Amino acid sequence: MAYTKTLAVVAALALYGIYRLSQLGKRDPRMPKGPPTMPILGNMHQISTTGIYRQFKDWAKEYGGIFSLKFGSGNAIVLCDRKAIHELLDKKGLLYSERPITYVGNIVTGGDHMIISSNDMVFREKRKIATHNFAPRMLDAKHVHVQEAEATVLLNGMLQAPDDMFNHVRRYTASVASILTFGQRAPTYDSWWGHNVYEILEGLLEAMEPGANPPVDEYPILQYLPKRFFFWKRRAWAAREALDSSWTKGRAVVEARRAKGIKRDCIADTLLDEYEAKGWPMTQHAFNNLLGELVEAGADTTASQILTLMLAFAKHPHVVKKAQKEIDAVCGPGRPPTWADFKDLPYINCIVKEGLRWRPVATTALPHRNKEDDVYNGMLIPKNSTIFIPVWALHMDEKLYPEPDTFNPDRFLNHPKLANDYAGSPDWNQRDHYGYGAGRRLCPGIHFAERNQWRIAAKILWAFDILEPLDPVTGEIQPLDTNHYAPGLLMTPLPFKVRLVPRSPEHEATIKSELDAALEFLSPWE
Repeated sequence: MAYTKTLAVVAALALYGIYRLSQLGKRDPRMPKGPPTMPILGNMHQISTTGIYRQFKDWAKEYGGIFSLKFGSGNAIVLCDRKAIHELLDKKGLLYSERPITYVGNIVTGGDHMIISSNDMVFREKRKIATHNFAPRMLDAKHVHVQEAEATVLLNGMLQAPDDMFNHVRRYTASVASILTFGQRAPTYDSWWGHNVYEILEGLLEAMEPGANPPVDEYPILQYLPKRFFFWKRRAWAAREALDSSWTKGRAVVEARRAKGIKRDCIADTLLDEYEAKGWPMTQHAFNNLLGELVEAGADTTASQILTLMLAFAKHPHVVKKAQKEIDAVCGPGRPPTWADFKDLPYINCIVKEGLRWRPVATTALPHRNKEDDVYNGMLIPKNSTIFIPVWALHMDEKLYPEPDTFNPDRFLNHPKLANDYAGSPDWNQRDHYGYGAGRRLCPGIHFAERNQWRIAAKILWAFDILEPLDPVTGEIQPLDTNHYAPGLLMTPLPFKVRLVPRSPEHEATIKSELDAALEFLSPWE
């Protein structure tokens, strides 16, 4: 009798386990609809290892602007609808301001990075620092001088070695970010401060791209797979080692000069003085990462967008001519444009916006997470869902942006303000683009990025005609590929060349005449 009861209990437990397993990966009928699921996997088998942003566009067409995906027991909600983004992420920002828990992300960053951090005390301290140091007042009164001087060096580099345009741009953004953060300049791309940030970010972004790893967050048992047998895990740890060693080295450079009594006007020295006097609000590892994060954000994404604009300029000479006509009416060959000319050069703002729309760096943005159940238009958004803003898919909406794969700055002639003004507006239907995200996780460096892109676009257009390269043997044009971008978490152009032709001897003379003063100004950060 006892044996029969035991057998019945075991059978019942087994049946219950089978039932629970069969429900794994099944979509709650109250959730937004989405692609059909498979038991256990959900939609995991339909996720490509790269280029998920294109899938989001296809699924939005089929299932609507708000659809859901199942990853095992986990839920993902994709908001390919501008009103839904505003109603949920903007109006309910506190509810949707968390980040999904990511095992691989925690390996790569040690859990100390704003891109994956929850809305905790350390995150808020870091974001406050970023927001304060890259606020318009700081940028326009103080940091502008560094940006203008480095922009002069950039133009001279393009004049002297036009074939190295790609790395000239990357050096510029890395150097500006490193000066402001560490007080250390990158005189050349080959210098450590010039190229290091791109090397470490390459590994970080490859390791963290959606679809690039097995579903370890949905199936935690995968965490115990031995590193030596699985490339994805080795890749994550290699990225971690590169990240830690790099920003530990950067911090050590600062500490070494401080030990000699040398303090520089930069974020690192300011924070070290404050924290050493008042106490530390974060670990040393988190602080090192904070300094690195500021350089990462200030260098890579801005460089990618400037390079996207260079690609667009070479492919669309009519855009270049229209911009140059506007610039010439304001500046002439005797001086390049500055930020003070913003209101008089509205087409440059349109160009920057179109670059961010056409080839957004963060194609799926960084996902959000809701900390409580929510309902939108009768659809359940379960607690701890991963919330995607499919930026590329939104920007390729044919109804909002006719011929979306065409680079056309005229789309934004009725959007004269900066991106921050539209991101913060309740008029969601007039939002220009989603290149900086949405809600409380809107990029804190938005003002810095906008000014950098505008400044460099205006100066390069003032200085040069930008053309597609010529075959050195045949002399024929070598067409550039506007889809030649690296795989990974961010959309970054792969190396390419353009022809840079100075617009006149007067323009060339002006560029050269400003170099000595720029280098003298930058010398304290060498």
